[in-house]
Amino acid sequence: MAKVLAFVLAGGKGERLFPLTAFRSKPAVPFGGRYRIVDFVLSNLVNSGIFSIYLLVQYKSQSLIEHIRQHWVLSPILKDHFIAVVPPQMRMGPEWFQGTADAVFQNINLISAHRPDLVVVFGADHIYRMDLRQMIDFHLRNSADVTVAARPVPIEEATHFGVIQTDQAQQIVGFQEKPEHPTPMPADPTKAYVSMGNYIFNSDFLVKVLTEAQERKFHDFGAHILPSLVGKARMYAYDFGTNQVPGTKPYEEKGYWRDVGTIKAYYEAHMDMLGEEPKFELDNRDWPIYPSGQKAPASKFLKVQIDDSIIAEGVRVQDATIRRSIVRTGVVIESGTVVEDSILMEGTTVQRGCHLKGVIVDKHNVIKAGTRIGFEPEEERFGLHIDPSGIRVIPRKGWRG
Repeated sequence: MAKVLAFVLAGGKGERLFPLTAFRSKPAVPFGGRYRIVDFVLSNLVNSGIFSIYLLVQYKSQSLIEHIRQHWVLSPILKDHFIAVVPPQMRMGPEWFQGTADAVFQNINLISAHRPDLVVVFGADHIYRMDLRQMIDFHLRNSADVTVAARPVPIEEATHFGVIQTDQAQQIVGFQEKPEHPTPMPADPTKAYVSMGNYIFNSDFLVKVLTEAQERKFHDFGAHILPSLVGKARMYAYDFGTNQVPGTKPYEEKGYWRDVGTIKAYYEAHMDMLGEEPKFELDNRDWPIYPSGQKAPASKFLKVQIDDSIIAEGVRVQDATIRRSIVRTGVVIESGTVVEDSILMEGTTVQRGCHLKGVIVDKHNVIKAGTRIGFEPEEERFGLHIDPSGIRVIPRKGWRG
């Protein structure tokens, strides 16, 4: 097998996810019953047999650093089995990472130290499963210099993305940045390829390209480097829609991938995990999303009505109702409370007689007895964040309503 080194770009501010990103970076935002967003890309890499991973962090990174330190220790025996967190080293001056390409260039010494055949550069901001071995095989089979992961989207939605133009052999012949009239896929005129921001490079080629890009002040792969390589390098698009992940259920959405960059998208991705036949099934023993290693006691339920919900460890519920909700570790829900269509994060206490609907509650909040949230926006707009979609978000430091 080719020797592979991975860089995971995990420095995103996640401004559109505010207030969930008020104290943490986007990849560190909790997701599902026991994960964080970053766990999905790391699980994909490890499940694909890629164990040499550098996580490049930047903004509000302490929460992410602690998560990796506590829950993502690979092998202390094998030197090539590691997940190492790398903040900006500022080798070229006092600046932080100026873009995706600059982040890798500032750590180009790590490529020289490991001497890999291939370098994988993936983002840390998305919810999906992917077998990278299939993309690597595609890259090697085409003798590519660089391969870009792309996903087909309906042509009418492609105007919101960077669109990739390919020939019949899937070689990239053009880029369009949020075009008004996207170029369709060669085999399907109803869809277009959009870049997922995930790349495979031949190692020597990447070093050469990054060095030249630095001289030209090109700091981003998608906006600068890849468009400049059209017609000058063997650059291919890998169709993510063809990726086959072991253990995927027939009812799951084929090629499920979500950028949870907004409160609405984050909330809807949680709802995608619910139901008898969810769009994205967390329970896949052939391709697990590795958990956060919680050591909480078992959950305890006393006279509880639960419908279509995900409940983590260490939860205590007494004489309450939970519908279509995600409840993370250590949550306490007291009697007479109704929680529906909501996400409750670690350490939250919901006191007696509350009713929460369409609410995201960040960590360590106490919702006072008798509180109703999700019904009267004019009365609720002080002390919490109401997203344009109508979803209420209670920030981590608590609601002062």
